[in-house]
Amino acid sequence: MADVFDDYPPGAAWDEMLDGVGGVRPAYEHVHSSLSQLSAAELRARADTLARSYLAQGVTFDFAGEERPFPLDVAPRVLTGAEWDHVAPGVSQRVRALEAFLADVYGPQKAVADGVVPRGLVVSSTHFHRAARGIQPPNGVRVHVSGIDLVRDEVGGFRVLEDNVRVPSGVSYVLSNRRAMAQTFPELFAALRIRPVQDYPRRLLAALTAAAPHGVDDPTVVVLTPGVYNSAYFEHSLLARSMGVELVEGRDLFCAGGRVWMRTTQGRRRVDVIYRRVDDEYLDPVAFRSDSLLGSPGLMTCARAGTVTIANAVGNGVADDKLVYTYVPDLIRYYLGEEPVLANVDTWRLEDPGALEEVLDRLDELVVKPVDGSGGKGLVVGPSASRAELAALRDRLVADPRGWIAQPVVQLSTVPTLIEDRLRPRHVDLRPFAVNDGDSVWVLPGGLTRVALPEGQLVVNSSQGGGSKDTWVLGGALPRRAQPAGETTPQTVPASSAVPIDANPHDLRAQVMQQQQAQDGVGTC
Repeated sequence: MADVFDDYPPGAAWDEMLDGVGGVRPAYEHVHSSLSQLSAAELRARADTLARSYLAQGVTFDFAGEERPFPLDVAPRVLTGAEWDHVAPGVSQRVRALEAFLADVYGPQKAVADGVVPRGLVVSSTHFHRAARGIQPPNGVRVHVSGIDLVRDEVGGFRVLEDNVRVPSGVSYVLSNRRAMAQTFPELFAALRIRPVQDYPRRLLAALTAAAPHGVDDPTVVVLTPGVYNSAYFEHSLLARSMGVELVEGRDLFCAGGRVWMRTTQGRRRVDVIYRRVDDEYLDPVAFRSDSLLGSPGLMTCARAGTVTIANAVGNGVADDKLVYTYVPDLIRYYLGEEPVLANVDTWRLEDPGALEEVLDRLDELVVKPVDGSGGKGLVVGPSASRAELAALRDRLVADPRGWIAQPVVQLSTVPTLIEDRLRPRHVDLRPFAVNDGDSVWVLPGGLTRVALPEGQLVVNSSQGGGSKDTWVLGGALPRRAQPAGETTPQTVPASSAVPIDANPHDLRAQVMQQQQAQDGVGTC
């Protein structure tokens, strides 16, 4: 029987399972042994089982307007408890610093006055919203949910690639991946102490409840979705079901008497906390885009009055501006008085004339990104770009240096991935998710591993042909029951009480807006 690891090629990147001489790293010993005992046909059969499980769960993503199953690879990514105990505090530290920055930038702006961050950088960010100035969250939390994208460099060190503190998505794939893998590899879950992920919906609901306006003891929480045509709608629906709360669209809400209300079959019902998955500019047509059909007029007025909490807070995008990203290590030192646990990827700020000149001389060696881009849109990988593409990029950089950053090409670490009938190295990144309830920042063990399936591809987005892996963090309690560990069981939710609204001539425009939203998602980051 041929070994599924036969002719596994060594590469320049750090391989997380196999070391440079073909030895198996300790974290992967059990997984490597189990996979090696499977024939190619058996491994493919397991992969088919995973695919059927995903189809049964309805796990999809939007690719060029077409709903497709999200590829889940059969080989997990494994992190030791020691590795995770380095990553999690680093993620928590970063979130705490970004919280402090947002409170400051929409308040006294001490960091600006002290020269830590240039004022021009803040006010020129497309995601800095003056409408959010002066809004005080009830429990001081603006970043209720965050996704911090990490990569491992050529020596295996974790580095932060970018921060997502607006409407980060992808956690539904973490929950669904775990359910599917636990059903497909029950023997591995029985043998290994894998930290569970199913606590995420409870943690999220607790954080949202803790963010309720002052004086509200039993808050009504809703999940606000752009609608069924949004690429992350599956996630919105899953989280609402799992938390046992209503999933609403903007037209289900209205503002009256200084409060937000939800239309229901029993009449109007007060809404206290909105976990919104609608981008800032679509959220309130009075405060932002007047043509938006996805939000509800008056939401920002109610948020300012303190009668409703919007999570994540409006204006958070200034904290994940890719140029602000370059200052986060300084922000950690300034606000927390600590050294950063996780380093950034080295980055050139092109608004600096010296940096711009150097980058222009090395365009064919570097990765260049728009500061407000997502989903790999606008990203140019110099070594892979044509002369015409580099020439066009040069013109854009000279015209708008504030709008771009540059980074070296990081050879993302690799993990064995099933390609046809063999396991082959493919590049991965990692998005840990953090939930902030105002008392502490909890980091979901593992997070979402995205994998670039084409050989040599460094862009892991699903929109670029990527998939995902279940991420196992070792060191949890052994399972106490025979049912597969890590399974997420959504709470039973009664049939929606929201009043269905008949289709109208604006629905086509709303559908287009739903698809246009550039949320910080698995397929859009």
